[in-house]
Amino acid sequence: MPLSGGMRKVLGETWFAGVDGCRAGWVVAFVRPQNGEVRLRVVPHFAEVIAAPEAPAIIAVDIPIGLPEHSGLRGRSPEREVRPLVGQRRSSVFRVPSRQAVYVGVDHSVPDDKERYIKACAVARATSVDKKAFGKQTFYLFPKIVEVDKVLRAQNKLINRVYETHPELAFWRLNGGRALGEPKRVKGSCHDPGLALRRSRLIEAGFPAAVVNNVPPKGASPDDLLDALACAAIAQRIHQGLAQRFPDPPEHDACGLPMAIWA
Repeated sequence: MPLSGGMRKVLGETWFAGVDGCRAGWVVAFVRPQNGEVRLRVVPHFAEVIAAPEAPAIIAVDIPIGLPEHSGLRGRSPEREVRPLVGQRRSSVFRVPSRQAVYVGVDHSVPDDKERYIKACAVARATSVDKKAFGKQTFYLFPKIVEVDKVLRAQNKLINRVYETHPELAFWRLNGGRALGEPKRVKGSCHDPGLALRRSRLIEAGFPAAVVNNVPPKGASPDDLLDALACAAIAQRIHQGLAQRFPDPPEHDACGLPMAIWA
């Protein structure tokens, strides 16, 4: 399916990938601007994105990369910087606790979710400047945070290929540096006006309407698909040298991973 306008600017056979978590694992939008191809896929493991036959040059993923040993005031600096930019969507930028707290939260030697959550909160408070924990939504992201963290720590050179982004910040960028006025979900369900707004921004960015309006792959929801496409747009911007990172320059965690959200 052909892309238009700015999506044709990158020459060669380079693929980019936008990745968003979904109930079946990860939904991936592989984009090749040179010939206008978009491939949508759900994979169970993040490592499969790295090893995909498309061999994406840049992967932009909606997951925190870089975990502090001690959480600063109101969490990591990337979240502190981008929350004001996304306006009413700021609650979607979750606080990320220390690496120790995240790993306690996925320690299945403690089989009960509630007990792991309580223990992880205690560790988060003990390893934060302001003695704060984190929300339940962040806790449910811990397995995916750890999955990506382990991949990047095992293959350190991937830090030049895998970048953290956030869909609401990506749409802020696609909306001309303005926060979107509609949420994508209301009371846990997809919000049609919010989805329509995001689809229009993706089409304006050069994605074909047939792709943007497509039924999501099995295991993903409509908003997951739109978020993956928005992340793919940021992957291309990173490759073109057009993306901005928050903060700039970034801090690095104890494992050498940069802590920055790109848009």
